[in-house]
Amino acid sequence: MSIQDLLAKGEDLYQQGAQAVGDLADTVADFAGAGQLQQPAYRLLLKGKNITATFAGRLMSLTITDNRGFESDELEIVLDDADGKLELPPRGVVLEAAIGWQGRALVDKGSFTVDEVEYAGAPDTLTIRARATDLRAGIATKRERSWHKTTLGKIVDAIAKANGLIPCISGWLAKRPVDHIDQTNESDANLLTRLAQQHDAIATVKSGRLLFIKAGDAESATGKPFPLVKINRASGDRHRFSVADRNAYTAVKAYWHNLDKAEKGEVIVDANTQFERRKGVTKRGKPTKRSHLTATQVKATEPSAQNFKLLRHIYATEATALQAAKAAWEKLQRGVAEFSITLDHGRPEIFPELPARVSGFKPAIDSCGWLISKATHCIADSGFTTALELEMRLEDLTA
Repeated sequence: MSIQDLLAKGEDLYQQGAQAVGDLADTVADFAGAGQLQQPAYRLLLKGKNITATFAGRLMSLTITDNRGFESDELEIVLDDADGKLELPPRGVVLEAAIGWQGRALVDKGSFTVDEVEYAGAPDTLTIRARATDLRAGIATKRERSWHKTTLGKIVDAIAKANGLIPCISGWLAKRPVDHIDQTNESDANLLTRLAQQHDAIATVKSGRLLFIKAGDAESATGKPFPLVKINRASGDRHRFSVADRNAYTAVKAYWHNLDKAEKGEVIVDANTQFERRKGVTKRGKPTKRSHLTATQVKATEPSAQNFKLLRHIYATEATALQAAKAAWEKLQRGVAEFSITLDHGRPEIFPELPARVSGFKPAIDSCGWLISKATHCIADSGFTTALELEMRLEDLTA
């Protein structure tokens, strides 16, 4: 069985488990006072040794923030040091964290490297801050190299191999051609972020895997749909909805300059742009192996300086400029509405990119699909809460 087959099987099992846990959490939360009857639980490991008991009676709060992309996941632990007996922990040590509820299997949230220690008072407290271990390695090291006549898949595979990671990229994204891109005094993380922005994708490292997936698709790198998170108003104690004027930007413009052919121009993408992938033709009239993205304007557009978004980067070819403009336009459309809610009954299985459906709010909010962009889990004296930030899914936007 190949690595990809093993990953696909593992993702299926994880998603089934996450769905089951999520459904159970919804059921429990529906019972009056259920959240008060249960006790939050956590586990901390240092070099494989369970040190949870060390924090007994001292833990004031434990917060884990699941971020999107190459923004590192974070762990913050605040301890009571009123008796002054705590020692300052060394920086650079690795902690493994898991959170959840007593009586249930805890959810592993990964490993974190301690990079900041804060001692404050009075009363005296000790705060330990750590970041996801995966993003502290060589992927942040600046490199010098160029990529020419290749594909996204080959770039992701090469970067993953160089950093000791397992590449996970959607099959159709892996086939996208990359004519040329330079990595000049730039880290692999920055390069992947640039590529992700050009292709409206998300690049991140989770649990030893380099993920490169389509933004807003709510599916894994192997194409399996993520489990749906159901959120009702009764499960949250604070919420906020905001919507921006969709007419703030009516188009995206990008410039390109091909130095080899001494050609330059601009591309414009708006609501009237139709995209299609076509194969080119060789000098002998035969179709090429690679396809390229083409755009057709159904209706002419002349965006004014007030309502079009201009991409600052000047691209090497018309094709890459078009791809970047298309990605930027889709991102603008996906982000016009935002919704945030704090769940009073923590949901440790929730992480960014999961699709969500909310109920009990305004009809305009309940009727559309959402995508989780950030999850902050906090265990404190007040209990276990999960704060979520969501954005509207692209297919739920109407013209």
